[in-house]
Amino acid sequence: MRTAGLVREDALERDLLKSQNEKVGLRARVGELERSLHQYCICNFVIKLKASLNRIKELKGKIEELEAALQNCELRVELLEMNNEHWKE
Repeated sequence: MRTAGLVREDALERDLLKSQNEKVGLRARVGELERSLHQYCICNFVIKLKASLNRIKELKGKIEELEAALQNCELRVELLEMNNEHWKE
C-alpha cells in the first residue's frame, strides 16, 4: 500500500512539473503574441498615417485650385465693375 502511495505521489509530481512547464511555455507564447500584436498595431498606424498624409496633400492641392479660381473670379468682377463704370460715363 505504501508503494502505491509513492507511485501516486510520483505521478502527481510529474503531472505538476508538466503543468508548470506548460505554463511557462504558454507565458512565453503570450509574450510572443503580445509583441506581434504591438508590431501589427504600429504597422497599421503607419499605414493609416500615410493614407491621411496623402489625403491632406490631395486636399491642399484642391484648396490651391479653388484659391486660384477665386482669384480669377475676383479679377473678372473687378474688370466687369470697371467696364460698368466706363459705360456709365
